[in-house]
Amino acid sequence: MIRMTARRPSLPSRRHSPPLLSRVRDRSPGLGASLAAGALAAGLGLGSFAVLAIALWVSSPYPDSGPGGALHVAAALWLLAHGVELVRTDTLSGVPAPVGVTPLLLLLVPALLLQRAARYAVDAPDGDDPDAPPPVRARTAWAGVVAGYLGVGGCATLYASGGALRPQWAWVAVAAPLLAACAAGAGVWTAYGRPREPLLRLVSLLPGAVRRRLLGRDTRVRWGTALRASLAGTAVFLGGGTLLLAVSLVGHGDTARASFLQLTEGWTGRFAVLFLCVSLIPNAAVWSASYAVGPGFVLGAGHHVTALASDPAPLLPPFPLLAAVPQHGPGTWVHWVAGAVPVVAGVTVAWFVAARAAERRWSAKRTAGVAALAALLGALLLAALAELAGGPLGVAALASFGPVWWQTGAATGGWLLAVSLPAALTLRAWRREGADSLAAWLGFAGRKPRDGRAAEQERTQGSQTPSAPSRTSAPAPVPAPVATPAPVFVTGLLPDQADGDASERYEALPAEPHHVHPVHPLPGEVHPVHPLPGEMPPVDPPPGPWEDEEARKARWTALRRLSEPTAEDEDDVVEDDAAEDDAAEDEGTDGP
Repeated sequence: MIRMTARRPSLPSRRHSPPLLSRVRDRSPGLGASLAAGALAAGLGLGSFAVLAIALWVSSPYPDSGPGGALHVAAALWLLAHGVELVRTDTLSGVPAPVGVTPLLLLLVPALLLQRAARYAVDAPDGDDPDAPPPVRARTAWAGVVAGYLGVGGCATLYASGGALRPQWAWVAVAAPLLAACAAGAGVWTAYGRPREPLLRLVSLLPGAVRRRLLGRDTRVRWGTALRASLAGTAVFLGGGTLLLAVSLVGHGDTARASFLQLTEGWTGRFAVLFLCVSLIPNAAVWSASYAVGPGFVLGAGHHVTALASDPAPLLPPFPLLAAVPQHGPGTWVHWVAGAVPVVAGVTVAWFVAARAAERRWSAKRTAGVAALAALLGALLLAALAELAGGPLGVAALASFGPVWWQTGAATGGWLLAVSLPAALTLRAWRREGADSLAAWLGFAGRKPRDGRAAEQERTQGSQTPSAPSRTSAPAPVPAPVATPAPVFVTGLLPDQADGDASERYEALPAEPHHVHPVHPLPGEVHPVHPLPGEMPPVDPPPGPWEDEEARKARWTALRRLSEPTAEDEDDVVEDDAAEDDAAEDEGTDGP
């Protein structure tokens, strides 16, 4: 009887499952998950603004409206963070006033959320697991995140249209999709490891002449160097602008404090004003950078503030950041010190360009071209920031606030080109040839510049020489080459036995090695022996024990004695032969 047990068939494991079942189980979430990721990113951004607005409304001692008004303001601020221009309807004059200054610090919130959502929507495996599901296609992830984000954004726009700050639909149709597309594209590109193929496909759409200039290997290196240098220069501009803002606020501290206390009395209102000031600090840094390069910024229609002269508009609303604006009148040397910011930015750009030029041995013409390209890119970056940092805050005198983008870009390009071009060439010569060649190139030294490798070789040879001869002594004669004798190997065989059997070698060597007694040091102190003055005549070294004539004769005698058979050896051979004959006869008699 065979006993059988009924078993339920178990599901196949991951490694041994059929291909169709594996694809169904491990299929990529695809478009649905991407839509959910985009909607979640928009919800998180809206939620953060809503929490802040509700907290301020709850803590305010004089709430003008219910929670609905606070939520309308939160939705409007969320759209303003995307670059959407708003319209304020509850003005004293009854004329709607536009609000178009985008806080750059708030702009980072939706950008970072979109970038992170797109990265997770790709769902790329972290390790090298062969059973991990494949990542979502780039187009699917990008389209899903953008569509989900804009879907929630459209609902927020409809909700904000019923509040006091209403979005303009033309800006909603342009600014929000542009930010969503760029941030989501950056996230997908990062999730795939920042490949170059999408960028190359974009470049392939350009004309042939432009494409050939952009796709070369050295061309990519030059563009990369120029981009890094321009980013470094822009960072210096922003840092210098922040420093100028801080110094000006400290100098006008009393005015800033009075305006801060004048705006509101309660702690809730002061916290709201402080939050607004902090979110506008990057904008003020861009304004200060434009002030440093020359064009300055517009503080009301027709009123410019520059380092040469300051003419702010009268009757400006009290605001702590506006207290840092220089007073009306011509500029002084204190204001002209701001010109050091573009100089430092130009030197920074030149440093990055010169470092790569010295590494890749670029010519002066190519170095100058990369420096000019970096100046152009830096001018475009600062012009774009100037356009984002400004905008209208009302009508009439408040219709224009901030720097003019094309003026800021032109002045920035001129400063960077004038400073970075000669600085890059100078730093290139210094990094390639050293400080001596730089002094010779500038005319401060008459010595010919040496190549870096030759100088390094000379220093190495000088460090290995035990003593350097004086300049007046004649050069030492070069010794004639001496032929090196071929090595002699001792095999222990006589000349007529060189081709003999290897079993005959070293038959009489001792079984135990020869014992060598250790050498003990002499007792007492050994004084060094100084050479006698004058030249000693050359003395031939004494022959060693192996090369002595008597030792050589003794070796040949021993080898000859070992190779010649003695009488005793012949008797042993005869006895062995006789024994072999007797054994053969016995075998013959015992046979059949």
